[in-house]
Amino acid sequence: ASAGYNHSIGRGPDSMIRAWGYNGYGQLGDESTTSRNSPVLIGSCTWKAVAGGLHHSLGIRADDKLFAWGWNEYYQLGDGTTTDRKSPITIGSCTWKAIAAGFLHSLGIRADGRLLAWGSNGSGRLGDGTTTKRTSPILIGSCTWKAIAAGIAHSLGIRADDRLLAWGSNNYGQLGDGTTTTRYSPTLIGSCTWKAIAAGQYHSLGIRADDKLFAWGWNEYYQLGDGTTTDRKSPITIGSCTWKAISAGGSHSLGIRADNRLLAWGRNNYGQLGDGTTTTRYSPT
Repeated sequence: ASAGYNHSIGRGPDSMIRAWGYNGYGQLGDESTTSRNSPVLIGSCTWKAVAGGLHHSLGIRADDKLFAWGWNEYYQLGDGTTTDRKSPITIGSCTWKAIAAGFLHSLGIRADGRLLAWGSNGSGRLGDGTTTKRTSPILIGSCTWKAIAAGIAHSLGIRADDRLLAWGSNNYGQLGDGTTTTRYSPTLIGSCTWKAIAAGQYHSLGIRADDKLFAWGWNEYYQLGDGTTTDRKSPITIGSCTWKAISAGGSHSLGIRADNRLLAWGRNNYGQLGDGTTTTRYSPT
């Protein structure tokens, strides 16, 4: 499953996708702009992966082909136009293995492990060394990659050698390189190896190779989970547990611990932590 800004997409046990929430730009993919307060089935295909951005969505179909739908003002769908799409459309003829949707940009790892990016390129979020919008997927560098994550204006990736790289906006230290300097191409972060990454609005999370949780970037609402509101410009350890999975929202964070327990922390004004309250949580609970 994946959460966009105001919409959600889930892949069920049947590998078909269902979507719900705000649909003003067709980001649910049901051929309408009608918002849905419960999941609706999208088409009849089966899928391997989905990703939700601000008002757009991406999917990898069972045949490994890339599809996109929703808002397209910044070319974030990658079809070479700025036309919004109310149902999934094929993007190119390549096959893919991973996708990530930012607010106005998109990332994908092709079947050969190469990284591609498209859409808005403000603050260098695409990683091609420029701030030029890209109307369709373009290759980023010559490395191969395992994982990617996209925030509001920054991007993260785990390279094939398990090293962490980051690029784009860095005003809160969300790249993790110890600075607040914008980076226009992928920049190596530290010397550790990593298993998983997640990008929130202005903060980032990572699970290191030893399964420890790290966080960095904006921390006004305790979304890093270290019990403070201090922004962090490089990754800091969060607690002493080991973890299996992570996800980052605008100003809150979620994680699945090694014992399969779900924990949440950060802003909770709309009940986004799921603990039955609207109380902000300073650390994983």
